[in-house]
Amino acid sequence: MRLIPSTLPKLMIVGHGRHGKDTVCEMMEPWKFVSSSMFVAEAAVYPWLKAQYGYESLEECYADRHNHRSEWHKLISAYNKGDLPRLARELYEEYDIYCGLRCQLEFTAAKKEGLFALSIWVDASERLPPESTDSCTITKRMCDIVIENNGTLVQLMSKVHRLKKVLL
Repeated sequence: MRLIPSTLPKLMIVGHGRHGKDTVCEMMEPWKFVSSSMFVAEAAVYPWLKAQYGYESLEECYADRHNHRSEWHKLISAYNKGDLPRLARELYEEYDIYCGLRCQLEFTAAKKEGLFALSIWVDASERLPPESTDSCTITKRMCDIVIENNGTLVQLMSKVHRLKKVLL
């Protein structure tokens, strides 16, 4: 099912694994999003990892992605080889938010192509460790805005609410 194109500004939400990117995206309604990992899993990841790890479904592979971040990173990079903003272009055709891009080269290419209006880093580094550069080469300095996610869920909701008010 194809979604109706939105007039909302396209957003890039990035950060280390488990720092709250998906949570922020869920709070960004009416923006539409899908985890970039799920978006590309069927085409670029699941076919390569299902036999290696004995996955019986795409959902099982996706649920286990945190244990194999480096492999996911390499497979997604291979998917974009020769056309660095490929995944971003495909994802933005249907969604308003690209959630979870991890490759600096792909980020820079998508930015240069003007595929997104604003990049947002979600940071929980006071309570969680950073992700390895084997699977995330983007840094918060590359982003337009940083949302600190080191407090409570209510505090995060308040920050996201204020951001939405500005963007709408």
